[in-house]
Amino acid sequence: MFPIRDHNPSGRVPVVTYALIAANIIVFLNYYALFQNELALNRFFWEWALIPARLSTGEAWSGLATSMFLHGGILHLAGNMLFLFIFGDNVEDEMGHFGYLVFYLASGIGAGLAQYLTAPLSQVPMVGASGAIAGVMGAYLLLFPRARVDVLIILIVIFRVVTIPAWILLALWLGMQAFGGLGTPADAGGVAYWAHVGGFGVGAALAIPVWLRRGGPAFWRRSHGLPPHPEVRYRAGRTDIPTVRRRRR
Repeated sequence: MFPIRDHNPSGRVPVVTYALIAANIIVFLNYYALFQNELALNRFFWEWALIPARLSTGEAWSGLATSMFLHGGILHLAGNMLFLFIFGDNVEDEMGHFGYLVFYLASGIGAGLAQYLTAPLSQVPMVGASGAIAGVMGAYLLLFPRARVDVLIILIVIFRVVTIPAWILLALWLGMQAFGGLGTPADAGGVAYWAHVGGFGVGAALAIPVWLRRGGPAFWRRSHGLPPHPEVRYRAGRTDIPTVRRRRR
């Protein structure tokens, strides 16, 4: 299940979201060649990723920030940037450019600390923007719970796009992260589930002041949990592929 777009337009150009996407891509391209040399890649991640064991000895606290701009592969990068592109512009629109940047970095640092607390002696490098993006998703859930999101559902050979409220998608995603975290040793490699859960919680908490300034529950009653801008409606376009009909004999 992959979100591919929302129906929530932003009122201004999300320059910080675009800049963050560009920064992640540029950083990734600068060390992409290291994927051909596992030893060199591990050394690079040891210096710049978040290593919980190094934090426990008072070293490499900068990894809480630098790890947000590192990724473990092309699909890892692409998936994170897709989520940031879909959900980031509206949160930036509500918070303002500078406030959103501070919020994004704080969410990422909070996500890293959440993962660290679950396994403070782990030597497994943690990389990825997903903790910070989880914070963006937490804020999105608080501010626009009923915004419509188009989701691509893949069931073996069946591909279908369905439109669902944001709260369903984000609640399912958060539940999957919590379930994965409970079922996976915190010091194992793979997905940093607790970074996702922690980032989501930090992002939702940091968005509360924005929500309260909009009126809190009154904001939900006025907007019905929908975006403040007119909803974008998408229609499937016509195709140039001709229809082939079966001949009768």
